Formats: sequence, C-alpha cells, structure tokens
Amino acid sequence: MWISHVRNPKFLEEKSQPPVTNLSVSIENLCTIIWTWNPPEGASPNCSLWYLSHFGDKQDKKIAPETHRSKEVPLNEKICLHVGTQCSTNESEMPSTLVEKCTSPPEGDPETAVTELQCVWHNLRYMKCSWLPGKNTSPDTNYTFYYWHRSLGKILQCEDIYREGQHISCSFDLTKVKDYTFEQPSVQIVVKDNAGKIRPSFNIVPLTSHVKPDPPHIKSLVFQNNGLYIQGENPQNLISRCLFYEVEVNNSQTERRDVFYVEEAKCQNSEFERNEEETFCFMVPGVLPDALNTVRVRVKTNKLCYEDSDLWSNWSQEMSIGKKPNPTLYITMLLIIPVIIAGAIIVLLLYLKRLKIIIFPPIPDPGKIFKEMFGDQNDDTLHWKKYDIYEKQTKEETDSVVLIENLKKASQ
Repeated sequence: MWISHVRNPKFLEEKSQPPVTNLSVSIENLCTIIWTWNPPEGASPNCSLWYLSHFGDKQDKKIAPETHRSKEVPLNEKICLHVGTQCSTNESEMPSTLVEKCTSPPEGDPETAVTELQCVWHNLRYMKCSWLPGKNTSPDTNYTFYYWHRSLGKILQCEDIYREGQHISCSFDLTKVKDYTFEQPSVQIVVKDNAGKIRPSFNIVPLTSHVKPDPPHIKSLVFQNNGLYIQGENPQNLISRCLFYEVEVNNSQTERRDVFYVEEAKCQNSEFERNEEETFCFMVPGVLPDALNTVRVRVKTNKLCYEDSDLWSNWSQEMSIGKKPNPTLYITMLLIIPVIIAGAIIVLLLYLKRLKIIIFPPIPDPGKIFKEMFGDQNDDTLHWKKYDIYEKQTKEETDSVVLIENLKKASQ
C-alpha cells in the first residue's frame, strides 16, 4: 500500500520566505540609531510580509510591517539588530534567516573616556552635566560637550565648561519642553576632546528624571485649629501635584527639631486661599504658639510627574511665628548672675577663714618665749610687749569667732 504525505502549501510558503536585503545602519543626531532594509527578493505573492527584529540576546523583540527601526541609545559599545521575514504576526512562526547589522563602537582607548557622566535638570530651566577625566587622560585635555533635544532642532555645543574641584562641568539653557505622546523626551549628549585623543562618551538623559527644584517661598504662617497653617509659592515651572514637601519646625523653648512630610499640599480650611497649581498650603499639627517656632520648607518631584524623586531642593528662607523671648529679662539675668556668684565667693572665703581659726587656733612659739625670758635684759621690756600684743590679737580674733558662733546658736 502506498501512502503519500502532503504538507500544507501555506506552511511551505512560510518556511521558504527569503531574508531581507540591503540592511543598513546610520546614526542621526547624537545617539539615534536607524536601521533600514528592503523587502526580500522572490517573496511569495500570497504572503503578507511582516518583519521580526530584535537586538542582541533577543532583547526588545518586535513584529511590524515597516522596513525600518530606530533606537535611542548611548553609543558607547557595539549594538546589533537582527531582522527576518515572516507571513504573519504569530511569534511562534518560524521566520526567515535572520540578517544582522551592527554599529561600530567609539574609537580610542576606553581608559581615556570620561567617567561618572551625569546631568541634573535644575528647575526645568537649565541642565548641568559633570564628569571626571578618564584614567589615561592628560591633565591639559580640552573637552568639548555637545547636546541635542527634539525641541532644539539641531546639535548644539556647550560654551560654558568649567572645573569644580576634580569634576568638570557644563551648564546650558534648557527650558521646559512639552511631553511627547509616543516617546519619552530626552537629551542626547556626548563628551569629546578637541584633539581626538580620548574616546567619546555618550549618554541619554530622560527629561522625566534628574529634576532638582528651586527652593519654595513661604508667604504666611498662621496658628489655627490646634495646628500651624503654612502657605507659600511653588518653585517656578513646577506645580503642586508634581511635588512632595518636607517641613522643618524648630522650637526655641524645647530646642526640638520636628520634620513633617507632606504629599498633598491642600488646606482643609475655607478661610485660606484655595490651593492652586503655583501655590501650596498645608497644616502641621501639634505646633503651639507658646514659644518661637522657626519654619522652613523644601520640595522634590514625585512619581506622578517624574520617574526620579531623589533630588531635594535647597531649604527655603526661614520664617518665624509665636512668642519671642524677653530680651530685657535675658540681659538682666546676665548682669545679676555674675554679681550673685561674686558675692557668694566672698562670703565663702570669709567663712573659711573664721573656720580655720576655730579648728586650728594659733600656737605661740616656745622658742621665742624662752629667748625673751633669758635673752638680753636690755630688750626684755620690748620683747614682752610684742608677746603681749600677739596674745591680745589672737584672743580678740578667737573671741570674735566665738561670739559669732554664739549669735548663730541663739538665733536658731
């Protein structure tokens, strides 16, 4: 008996699709890679061509009908794209032979490339980027810095490059840009040198992160409903729903520093201004007006608007409210306390002198007495007079001390 095995013609067409042709790669702007290709030659007319593409290690797999693909990525290493054809969007379908095309890594010694390249967007007004020189870089290297953003239209060079200790920095204007629906806005940057002796360093800075706000401004402090109401203005270009707040209250009486975190800057009180995008208002509980309270506020971006929320602004200017200490009383105490201490020291010294006489009464010198008795008779009268005067003085001092002690006992 003869049995034939017939395969599905469509399956044969899917398995026999030829690979794409003329796969090429190009660089646009600073860090945008674009791959383009042509449809395969000899493809079946019954096949609706789809193109499977992915990067090395099968990352970011995509099936689409377009004959191109782009990626925004730092060009610090080789990047490869694999492209194949198939007749459907089914990921389990076996594609044609994959064609690969790679970018070339930057030329130069990797040890000469700058390190710790990072950028911070200050209050959505200007961006500051800083880096450290590479290990094998000459100290007199002259760096050049280029940046690009979609709203700029062209690649620009940073003219303001300066040193800050070991770091080298560059600042350039970058005002607030509108959000893009289909891709996250970002800034492409590259650091080179004029002579081409160092390896270029590329970076992609998302504009949804690394935002450091300016300090907020406190407008008023009011005690009400067992709490302290704080009103102020947000940093320019930033709105309340995109910010977290930190409040520090220093009490002059207890010398205690309390810190409060505020995630929603709204006042639940109709007497205060309604919270707007440019202002903030919130209540800090447990702050009483029995002492002078000094308040300051700082902010950072939150994850409702930005991915990064680690960069706090500097503290706002301080504002105080509450009872101030009486300066007259303070000065008076400064003057009286030294006088009291001096008087106590004098009394203590006098008391110790009297106490010493009582405990250790003076004892006459026997040698002097015998010398006066058996010495020169012509000086006899003078010596005995001196002895009498000494005895009289000692007796008077002893009698005075005894009298004082008797008076103290009588008063008790």
